[in-house]
Amino acid sequence: MSVVLQVEGLKKKYGNLEALKGISFQVEEGEIFALIGPNGAGKTTALRIIATLLSPSGGKVTFLQHDLKKEPDKIREKISYLPEEAGAYRNLKGMDYLKFMANFYASTNKEREEFIESAKAIADLGERINDKVGTYSKGMTRKILLARALMTKPVLAILDEPTSGLDVINALEVREIIKKHVREGTSVLLSSHNMLEIEFLSDRVAMIDRGMILDSGTPQDLKEKYNAKNLEEVFRSSLQ
Repeated sequence: MSVVLQVEGLKKKYGNLEALKGISFQVEEGEIFALIGPNGAGKTTALRIIATLLSPSGGKVTFLQHDLKKEPDKIREKISYLPEEAGAYRNLKGMDYLKFMANFYASTNKEREEFIESAKAIADLGERINDKVGTYSKGMTRKILLARALMTKPVLAILDEPTSGLDVINALEVREIIKKHVREGTSVLLSSHNMLEIEFLSDRVAMIDRGMILDSGTPQDLKEKYNAKNLEEVFRSSLQ
């Protein structure tokens, strides 16, 4: 597999606080790669830098041979980013929200219509797509936001806590949407503190704590390495 994203020695400081202390990892074509760890570990900071929303204090990020510092516009063309705290316009109908967002990405009317139809299929809200977003459940809102992030078929989708706060059924549906788009060619970089969920979703994971990567590999390899039953036990052992 070819490497889509290469992160080398990535650092980020906020004054005297080192949020990232030189982390390195790569995301390969057609895989789901997860950064897992507790809140405040540095996951969101890393994702925001890769999404070109924050400037790194050190290190290098390369996406499809484009250097993040030198060519951020080239990177933005082929990625999408869904933050954990993302929200949709509550007074817009779901379909109107998708149409509004499609205008930002499409270069032609034909492409705009393709994006809208793709997003409608991803959200799969039936007739509720014509209701105001403010009437949606958290699960429905998350699905329409995920549809916005995936409708352009990005090379890399960056998803921060994509199932945070969702019930079991909605979380399962969101995971299936992510898996489907990976099968269709999108690579995914996501973050989560839910290690048990990520164990079943991701091809490879990197465990991060206090701005440092403790270990990385496939969930199965890590469980075997630490003689653990699940990734939560792996994470606890990696701290020792």
